[in-house]
Parts: sequence; structure tokens; C-alpha cells
Amino acid sequence: MSTPVATAITLHRASQVLEVAFDDGASFRLPAEYLRTHSPSAEVQGHGPGQRVLVYGRRYIRVMAIEPVGNYAVLLRFDDGHASGIFSWDVLYELGRDQERNWQAYLAALEAAGLSREPGVKPRKPGAA
Repeated sequence: MSTPVATAITLHRASQVLEVAFDDGASFRLPAEYLRTHSPSAEVQGHGPGQRVLVYGRRYIRVMAIEPVGNYAVLLRFDDGHASGIFSWDVLYELGRDQERNWQAYLAALEAAGLSREPGVKPRKPGAA
């Protein structure tokens, strides 16, 4: 299977959704919060198995800039200062293809950890009402 290539990338600033179209006809609408919490950066993914960091409190995050990285990726700059994740075409495609499953797993992980999507909400003990 060949690597998908992005043919169009549009940031819808009002909704903070990144729309990415690929050469195989696939198109995905990826919210900024989803992209920030699933960034391919080592800051989020860690440096090895089991080191992934659960990013929380980013419900209203904004993409401030999109910078091309060669012909294979983009760097997204977020308003919380995060700018170290290089989103290759493969990564963007996988994030789009697996968005529903990834998002549900993320929400479940937040719940289990007693964390919130809302900025400034203090962590609570898991299972507490």
C-alpha cells in the first residue's frame, strides 16, 4: 500500500477544525483538540512504550499556524505553546481513519484518570462524583 499524500489542508479558524484531503479521495475533519491531544511529538507520545502522556484541559485549544515540513508533513503550532509535533501525511491519515476509536479511548482515559477536557479544572480522584 502506498503512502497517502495530502492534496489539500484547510484550517477552519472559527471551528478550529483542520480539513485534510488525500490523493486516494479520503478527506478528514480533525478538531484542534484531537490533534493536540494526539500529537506525534515525544512530549505526548513519550520516548518508549508505555510513556504516553495523557494531555487534558485542551477543549478550546487553537491552531495558530501550519508550517510545511518538506513534502511529507506539517508542523502545527498551538496557542498553548506546543509546536514540536510533526504531523506526517501517514499520521494525519491514521488520525482521520481512526478518529472515532481514538477519541472514545481518549475520553475513557480522561474519565479513568479523573481529568477533564475543560481548561483549569483540577484533577479529581477517579470514580469520585
